[in-house]
Amino acid sequence: MPRQRWNAADVPDQRGRVAVITGGNTGIGFETARVLAARGASVVLAVRDLDKGKRAAAEITTATPGADVTVQRLDLASLASVRAAADELGATRDHIDLLINNAGIMYAPQGTTVDGFEFQFGTNHLGHFALTGLLLDKMLHVPGSRVVTVSSAGHRQGGPIDFDDLNWKTRKYSRVAAYGNSKLANLMFTYELQRKLSGNGETIAVAAHPGGSDTGGSRTSVSLQPLYFRALFALVRPLLIQPAEMGALPPLRAATDPAVQGGQYYGPAGFQESKGHPKIVKSSAQSYDMAAQRRLWTISEELTAVTFPV
Repeated sequence: MPRQRWNAADVPDQRGRVAVITGGNTGIGFETARVLAARGASVVLAVRDLDKGKRAAAEITTATPGADVTVQRLDLASLASVRAAADELGATRDHIDLLINNAGIMYAPQGTTVDGFEFQFGTNHLGHFALTGLLLDKMLHVPGSRVVTVSSAGHRQGGPIDFDDLNWKTRKYSRVAAYGNSKLANLMFTYELQRKLSGNGETIAVAAHPGGSDTGGSRTSVSLQPLYFRALFALVRPLLIQPAEMGALPPLRAATDPAVQGGQYYGPAGFQESKGHPKIVKSSAQSYDMAAQRRLWTISEELTAVTFPV
């Protein structure tokens, strides 16, 4: 019977395993990298800012002498950068056990990626879609390999995704709805990827969300709210926000628990999935819409020019 209070001590030995973590220099990604490195994994911090990545790697190796942590330049808002990172990882790694699609931007003002996509959708979904497709051949025949994509409870603030206006050209822009769409897309991508992976190798696709975690993104989201909301939130904050190391437990469990199955979604067990130890949770009804999942997949292939080897 699985433990009800799964924690970092339950992460199995990761020696011999390679884990690529996007956004591994801060917040949830950093805490995930720290634990995996301490368990013996060869960890790659795939980050936009190399200096910050190197500082994060140094912090991890100071805490765990002998830890194998490297830094890879990756800007998810640029498909050229995604391809360059995938090429470098493919040339230097003969296999990848864990790809943890963690990096993301939250409630960003309206803007576009280098390739002209709405900034949050392009970064949070399309960048990870392309990276996964380009690295998947390094994973398919690796026993126990997993693609873990970090979504958010905020996916419920998005949808239905307007596939005819992904770049918000004909609608008034909402940074909250755009963020919600990108995190909804993360889940739809995971569920469709798992269907495609079934019978195609060893790899499974799993999703997770960190709940209300004390990270830069969550602090930014609160700062954008009206003064009365911020005052109220300060009162209830202890009930809804947990440290980043607790927020990292759902993706860690999704990545390492031997009992995990493809297509599952992990989040905190507490009130409103805001905090607590990780368990299997349910996403919104629209995230399970298979027709929408398939349409999102087709459009994502067209926009990124990346096709998957499954």
